[in-house]
Amino acid sequence: MLYGLKLVALGAVTPPATLLTLIFGLFDTHGKYAYLICRFWAWLILAVAGVSLRVNGVNHIDPRRQYIFMVNHQSNLDIPVLHQSLPSFQLRWLAKKEILWVPFLGWSMWAARHIAVDRADRNDAMGSLKKAQERMASGVSIVIFPEGTRSSDGGLLPFKRGGFLLAIKTQTPIVPVTINGSGKILAKGDWRLRAGEIRVTVGTPVSVEGTGVKNVRALSERVRDLIAANLDPAEKTTGRKNHKAEPAVETHSSVKRRAV
Repeated sequence: MLYGLKLVALGAVTPPATLLTLIFGLFDTHGKYAYLICRFWAWLILAVAGVSLRVNGVNHIDPRRQYIFMVNHQSNLDIPVLHQSLPSFQLRWLAKKEILWVPFLGWSMWAARHIAVDRADRNDAMGSLKKAQERMASGVSIVIFPEGTRSSDGGLLPFKRGGFLLAIKTQTPIVPVTINGSGKILAKGDWRLRAGEIRVTVGTPVSVEGTGVKNVRALSERVRDLIAANLDPAEKTTGRKNHKAEPAVETHSSVKRRAV
């Protein structure tokens, strides 16, 4: 019954929020105003769900500069979680193209000028990296889920290399971010929004200065290790021995914040 009430509440606020993002998106070249509406929408999602956030490590990053945030992916809640965990940044996701066709979510992503990737088309994927560079020129930071999809067991999947190529080409530092607990609150394939705490750990930026394309695999492994180091023991993978950066381009002091 409680899960149903949460869905009803979210269903009531989603259409007007989407309409506002679409209206702003028509006149907002860079999607910055539409993004602010999306961030408020994200706060509503977490508040209705009864989710609190504990965010650590934001002191490691400078809100006046741009980054590429590399994040593990456990749940559909990860996007609103990042909206609220990094409020000083204008964030754009590198996400699979199919998401644009999802009602409300996809429309809002278009309005806020997120970057869609066609995973089946290598040329389109490379074009998406160029588009990401253009977005960054307008002052935004990029969020990438280097696993390319949600993990079903909380462990880290192999990383795609596209985001690392983007970091090298733009010489933008990579910030490893680890999310713990989102998979338990909204598991992959589940619709029930549970209450609880999600913990976000923001790591120290990884410089790519002097790093070439030939070093993509080593860079990927380093960032993967940093993300894995902050996973809860029960959610960690058994090791890195089966990991390698895949060729396809894929998506997407301490602070305590409570989404209520």
